[in-house]
Amino acid sequence: MKPTPFNVQEDLPPIPFDKRHRHLAQSLKEAGLPWKPHVGCFVWDPEAHIEVSSPFPGQVYFILNLGHFLKIFGTPDRMVESLVWLPTWHQARLLCSESGVAEQDVAAIWTGAASPSPGDEILALYALLLRHLKDK
Repeated sequence: MKPTPFNVQEDLPPIPFDKRHRHLAQSLKEAGLPWKPHVGCFVWDPEAHIEVSSPFPGQVYFILNLGHFLKIFGTPDRMVESLVWLPTWHQARLLCSESGVAEQDVAAIWTGAASPSPGDEILALYALLLRHLKDK
């Protein structure tokens, strides 16, 4: 069966895929955000190690079968080296909580002058995490 690619014009994305999100996630990785590859993670393959084209734009993949990714990369450590994790909103909220990001800082995302768009909301969570990692 031939896979059906994500349709940017019609489909609702499960997470934002644009450059801002991918590059901020790369900054999180560089700042030391821990990640253990597992089912349920979105990842960006900036160096195009994965030969199969992604169903999502921007070389973003979803880990549905960890074994498939391990066949490509060999080990979880190699996956962490080669891929950039794109935490979902829920994962980003959990990371904020587990990392000790102040709840009032998280709440401030929604209590500002203007309510953020969904894509900007996750960027704000990523930015909070990045600040927290850099302050350590």
